[in-house]
Amino acid sequence: MTKIYCYDRCTTCKRALSWLDANGINYEKIDIKTMHPDEAMLRSLHKQSGLPLKKFFNTSGILYREMELSKKLPDMSEDEQFKLLAGDGMMVKRPILITDNDVLVGFKEEEWSKAVNV
Repeated sequence: MTKIYCYDRCTTCKRALSWLDANGINYEKIDIKTMHPDEAMLRSLHKQSGLPLKKFFNTSGILYREMELSKKLPDMSEDEQFKLLAGDGMMVKRPILITDNDVLVGFKEEEWSKAVNV
């Protein structure tokens, strides 16, 4: 089953959900604010995605800017970064699409089309 971590007030998430619906893709929607991934899940998603860990941070989020993480992340260990991401779902970039074979962070229609075979 395809899963998507998203936040209802996020415009990118709204576009992604609309795209999934328009293409007839069945999915389980998970609210990233109330049911955010824990550290073990984030580690698994990170490994599956093949992306740099920094790509999992919501760099345009208020929390990211308030904490001045653009300055702090380069000096943080991977363990510290995972703990930070697991502490608040709003810290995590969204949407996250999880299929049997892929983990995609952010919505890029071309990538998603390949992941869900559209």
